[in-house]
Parts: sequence; C-alpha cells; structure tokens
Amino acid sequence: MSAEVTRHVAIDLGASSGRVALGTVGGGRLTVEVLHRFPNGGVPVNGGLQWDVLGLWREVLRGLTLAAAHGEIASVGVNSWAVDYGLLDAHGELLGGVHHYRSPRLDGVMERIRAELGEGAIYGATGIQFLPFNTLYQLAAERPERVAAADTLLLVPDLLHFWLCGARVTERTNASTTQLYDPHSGGWAWELVDAAGIPRALLPRIVEPGTDLGPLRLEVAAETGLGAARVIAPATHDTASAVAAVPATGEGGWAYVSSGTWSLVGVESPRPVLTDAARALNLTNEAGIGGTTRLLKNVMGLWIVQECRRAWNADFAELYAGAAALPAGGPVIDPDDARFLAPGTDMPARVQAACRGSGQPVPRTPPEIVRCVLDSLAQRIAEVLDGLEAVTGTAIHTLYVVGGGSQGDLLNQLTADATGRPVVAGPVEATLMGNLLVQARACGSVAGYTIRDVVRASSDLQTFVPGVAPARATRHTGAEVPR
Repeated sequence: MSAEVTRHVAIDLGASSGRVALGTVGGGRLTVEVLHRFPNGGVPVNGGLQWDVLGLWREVLRGLTLAAAHGEIASVGVNSWAVDYGLLDAHGELLGGVHHYRSPRLDGVMERIRAELGEGAIYGATGIQFLPFNTLYQLAAERPERVAAADTLLLVPDLLHFWLCGARVTERTNASTTQLYDPHSGGWAWELVDAAGIPRALLPRIVEPGTDLGPLRLEVAAETGLGAARVIAPATHDTASAVAAVPATGEGGWAYVSSGTWSLVGVESPRPVLTDAARALNLTNEAGIGGTTRLLKNVMGLWIVQECRRAWNADFAELYAGAAALPAGGPVIDPDDARFLAPGTDMPARVQAACRGSGQPVPRTPPEIVRCVLDSLAQRIAEVLDGLEAVTGTAIHTLYVVGGGSQGDLLNQLTADATGRPVVAGPVEATLMGNLLVQARACGSVAGYTIRDVVRASSDLQTFVPGVAPARATRHTGAEVPR
C-alpha cells in the first residue's frame, strides 16, 4: 500500500458558489483544505439568465495559484453542476455566453419536444428523468445560427478542462445527464440526436472518470506556478463525485442523498433500469464511476429554504432553531412543483400559496415556513426511497446523506423519522473528496485501498435514528460506519 504523499487540486463549481481545494493523500487517508471560495449565480442578460464563466475562470486561476504555493501538485480536475454547456467555434473561441438552466428561454420547450419525439422513445433511448432544463431541451431552444456557427459543445466542467489543457472531450458521468446519452452503448444516443435535429459533430468523444487529459497549457502553468501538473477528469458531475465518496460498506441495501441546493436521492446499480415502472416514477439513470449506474431522482432540495432566507435576509441558525421547536404534523408542499424552480424573493409567498391552495393551514412566520419545507423534503425523500425499492426489488436498510446539507441535524432527523431508516450524515465535503480521490487513484496514490475505504478512514460521521432526538444522535469516525 502506497505511503507516498501526493497533492491534488479539486475545482468544485456549484450553482451558488465555487471552491478550489487542495487534497493531500497518503497512507490511505485524505485531508482536504479549501483554499479559495467565490460566489456564483445567474446573471440577467437580454431577458434571459447566463453564467459568468469568464469570472469563474478568473477565480479558478486565482485558486490554482494559491495551490501552487503548497508544493508540487500532481493533478487538477473540475466538477460542476450538470446539463449547461458552452459552444466553441473551430478556433476554440466561446460563442456568446453559457445559458443558465433556470433561464426562462426554456419555458414550454420540454413539453414540445416530448410531444414531437414521444416520451417513451426519449426515455427508452436515454433513461433520463424528464426535467425542463436537460441539455436536449436547451439545444432545442438555441438560435439556429448559433448552432450553425459552433464546432463543439462542451459541458461546463469540460469547458474549463479545455481552457486548462486544450482537450475537447466530455466525461461520461456528466454526459449521461444530458438526455442525449445512451446508457446501453455507453455512447451518444445518435438516433435521438438526429431526430432532435442536433448536428452529430457538436458532441465530442466521451472519456471515463480518471482519464488523463494532458498537461496544463503552458500559459496556465506559467501564470499559476503549477508547472508539471496533469489535468485529470474526475467524475465531473458533482453528484457523481459525491456518490463516489458515499462511505457505505457492502454492495447493496443502502441509498444516498446528495444534499444541497438539490437533493439527489438514489441507489447505486450495476446496470441501467429503463422499465416502465422506472419511467412512471421519472427516475433517472446516470453514469457513476466503475461502470455503475446512479439510479436516482432529482428533488428540489434546500433551494426553497435558500431563496426564503435570501428574501428575509435572516440567519440560517435562527431559522432552523425556530423550526425545530415546532411540533410535527404541520402543512407540507410538493417541493418539486414547478412554481418553486425560478429564483425570486417571493419564495415564502409561493410556499404559502401552495399550502393555501391545497386546503392546509398556511405557515405565517419564517420558522413555520422553514419547518413546512423541511417536513416536505423529508416526506419526498421517503416517497422516492419507496419507489426505488419497488423498482429494484432491493430493500434499503440505511440512508447516507452527504454534502453540505448533511450538516442540517433537523432535516437529517426528520428524514430518519419519515423514512423509518437510520441516516448516516457525512462527509460534508463528499464532492471534493470524490473528485480528489478519482484523481489520486488515476495517479496511483491510493493503491491498495478503495475510494470508500479512504473516505471512511478520513471522515467524521453522525447517525440519526428514527424517533431519537438529534441531540442523542451517535457520532462515530473512521471505519465505525454502521450498516
């Protein structure tokens, strides 16, 4: 087993913030230090919403420069959210901006494409959950002249990899989210691509997580001081990186929630599940590392609470403390209702309107609204787990909650109570850990260990038992992970 210490850098781009982190690997353990944080978000442009990708690139370079001060860096890799993309011309220049998945330009597009191509044909070809912002529908909303001028489509992390090293490829886990990927062949779903009128030449070669994409461009190496670092594609979809770092033991009987702005609720499957029952539940089949499939469902997640908090300009701790003091049995909403998708300071009013419209008591105070949303999320997670059990035929005995949302004791306890299953919370930095450890494995730095071995040895985890108050939850570390 390798005892050599190596350093790797993870660039993690989220919908509301980005980070550059240093990972130090040695002796079967990983330490993570976030070196640079920066805000992210949509920028209104010409009636739509776009990402400030050039601003993100500037911050990434700043973070890489900070990383170089820590010594020799073996590799760098980027992960981000899914579905959004940049279009490059033949010279590698970015055409226009990068549209935001919450942009109003997508209103009604999914419904039109589903009617034209057929829901069964689309799901049968891709196995992907119908969401209005999938890349398939984004391309259908493009101006034809912009598509005609484009040479290559690169998803957001692939675009940054191109700027880092010049590789024009798409990593598999993110490619699988586009609703243009064939989970059977492991390539693009060409018949669907053709039926949608998308030029085949736009879609680049698909590579595996852990692929060495090459050295940094000379100008990037010189500007940042990183020298001979390689660019290695991690699981570039942030959820895929997070799931890679789920601290589970055994090969089945567990599920996960990657908890943050979105809650990604799923199981790890050895193969895609494209049955009628899976389509009826609108489950999605996305690629994971090691040839696995992430059979999951996107649930709106903490986005609603985040937008409410922004409207109130309130402290999260105070809101959660007030919500925790309220009794169970209050009103609930459907967190996946389309009314909650768009940003806006009227989010509290939308929650109230949903309760009023369903004939339930209307929450009035901020803590009451937060409790309503958290109860709703816990209930929705329980519903998805029941559906996953029915579709896979496998009982789920433990739920692992990873990511930033795993720090929320109240939601973790509500989820344990709603699902009737113990909830193991942590690691908080699952996405960074998954990214870094895929890079480290490609560099030979974790020989003799699995990624999950290293995660368990390097994490502080907490278990929430149904019916047991959070203050009495059990904290454990290292390999003491309960089944």
